[in-house]
Amino acid sequence: MISIIIVDDHPLVGEGVSTMIRSSGYHSVVAICKNAAEAVEQIKALNPEVILLDINLPDTDGIELCSIIRKFNKATKIIGLTSTNEAGIISSFLANGGNGYLLKNMEREELIKAIDEVMSGAIYLSKAANQKILEQFNSVLDAVHARPVLTRREKEILHWLYEGLTGPQIAEKLFLSHYTVETHRKNLMQKLNVNSTQQLIRQALDQKLLN
Repeated sequence: MISIIIVDDHPLVGEGVSTMIRSSGYHSVVAICKNAAEAVEQIKALNPEVILLDINLPDTDGIELCSIIRKFNKATKIIGLTSTNEAGIISSFLANGGNGYLLKNMEREELIKAIDEVMSGAIYLSKAANQKILEQFNSVLDAVHARPVLTRREKEILHWLYEGLTGPQIAEKLFLSHYTVETHRKNLMQKLNVNSTQQLIRQALDQKLLN
């Protein structure tokens, strides 16, 4: 049996995913953790083969937790399990050691398929997540020939940066984690080829990306 730890701060989600997994008959949920601290403790103690990791946790961002896990565990497969479908978040999760990315509205068959594929050494992206990555790739191509193409969330964050809000203030206003806002800010800086928030605002104004 493949041993699995679920990390999600919503009990109904954790139990629901656990039920889906157990019904497969050849996967075993060895722990359900509600926060990053508990997850690190259980992962070290149980050394699971797969971790299903929510991106939004109460104590540590899921992307950061993925990076933390990779410092002491290189072998366990980590699949993001979240409602967040943003290209920048998906890319950051994979860059920090993730092996797959699923949205919480997936069917049981897709969940089992994702587990099996990452165990075989593949990277698994849900259809919706894969579409976001393709959109990001196409945006990069567009940027070569025209001004940068920004996502809806990037436009929102750019607007509030222009209004003078800090990262934590934007996170509170948009109900996002500070790490998520910072990831979008870095993506904006990369798209506009700048090195600071001040340069970002100036370049956005020059390219008429701000109303």
